[in-house]
Amino acid sequence: MPQTRRAFLAATAAAGASIYLGREEVSHAPPDAPNVLLVMVDTLRVDHVYGSGARTPTMDALAGEGLTFTHVFPEAMPTVPVRNSLLSGRRMFPFRDWHDHRGLLAKPGWEPLDDVEETFTTVLRREGWWTGYVTDNPFLGFSEPYEVLRRSFDLFVRHGGQVGGRDVPVPAAKLDRWLHPTVREAGMTERVRRYIANADYAEDESRSFAAQVFASSVEALTEAARNRPFVLMVDAYEPHEPWTPPRSYTRLYGDPGYRGPEPAMPRYGRVENWLAPEDEDLVLERLRALYAAEVTMTDHWLEALLDRLSLLGLDRETIVVLMSDHGIQLGDRGWTGKISTALHPELIQVPFVIVHPARLRAGERSAYYASPHDLARTLLTMTGVRTPEYMEGVDLSVLFAGDAPPGRDAAYGGYSDSHFFRNDSWAYMSDNAGEHTKLFDLTTDPGETTDLALLRPDVVEELRAEVEERAGGPLESYL
Repeated sequence: MPQTRRAFLAATAAAGASIYLGREEVSHAPPDAPNVLLVMVDTLRVDHVYGSGARTPTMDALAGEGLTFTHVFPEAMPTVPVRNSLLSGRRMFPFRDWHDHRGLLAKPGWEPLDDVEETFTTVLRREGWWTGYVTDNPFLGFSEPYEVLRRSFDLFVRHGGQVGGRDVPVPAAKLDRWLHPTVREAGMTERVRRYIANADYAEDESRSFAAQVFASSVEALTEAARNRPFVLMVDAYEPHEPWTPPRSYTRLYGDPGYRGPEPAMPRYGRVENWLAPEDEDLVLERLRALYAAEVTMTDHWLEALLDRLSLLGLDRETIVVLMSDHGIQLGDRGWTGKISTALHPELIQVPFVIVHPARLRAGERSAYYASPHDLARTLLTMTGVRTPEYMEGVDLSVLFAGDAPPGRDAAYGGYSDSHFFRNDSWAYMSDNAGEHTKLFDLTTDPGETTDLALLRPDVVEELRAEVEERAGGPLESYL
């Protein structure tokens, strides 16, 4: 790794706030049981990892050592619902009987776990695994409803999130750099100011959220190595917007000579509603460059964690998982942000890689319709621990033995007050009230450009009925 990063990591011991550390009376896991290292990277578009959207050599190397899943559509989104699904091994959608919770967004699905005693991490802890969690996620790391979850780990390290922590003055000239006039006019000034106050890393990437989280993860991994077997979750919020990357990364994707104001924060909505026609091309080009730069910077700091795993001699004793919760729209189909009524792959498809300690199926791909709620059962099986009956996901580890998991011919789920259904033939999406429905024939229109909802109401009705049957009844609308 570059000397600057090596020196930074060496000087950053326990950089985050380690709020819990201790052991309860637990069982003793077999000494040769595998460890688990699970890395969740927020807001990571699949085409920037599997495709050419960004340079991700570290993630590419993981894919070369693991089994890559190419059809992963989380059944519940965004941030909080995905993590609930992943930890519990249960489907979170449909978000029945949802109500607002203090400290979380007032959006369907944003609610705490029902019982932290039933997470796969707590199951492993009871069986003798040391458990740790490192994050800058402002919700799991700081909100009141997740206090019980935080206390369920032997070690929980949190960094001040993007919208909290330090609130110091930001010089006007510095703020102006990251506020393109169209962004300022869209009312994003305070959001960007608070972000820079929390992590001003445009000239020093070691101050970025990615650097902070992965530096603390390196320290946590060193602690975990003394308490094998372990499960360590690393939950990095970057590249969640805003984006203020150093020029060394931005110039990889945009005009290296550009020195104008940057659109660090996209507005959520139709491009035409916040960008004038004469501004659209330039602003969207810079948005995409900034996002890709943040992805590459995050990938760079992830390398430090995997380097430490190797230096500790644990890479062949550890199951490594890479996953994201959702993507983001960067002008795709005329949208920017995360638009829950436009549930296309750029938003709802995510990268997912499992690296087997023995490197079984290294470099191979699976088109199975996997989902985050499959991980709990999969990891428990791979560690030799019995899966509780309440976990609903499937065991993906059978793929490493050359077998097939139970049949799953489609993906379905929800994002806020909308839902989707996808199989090899159709992509259907709608709000739960059924007022904004779209339908695409994937056999003739894989790019999802021609909406057939009005022409094929029979298919729309059939697929909505399919979602409701699988979801256990009619969907609730919170609009």
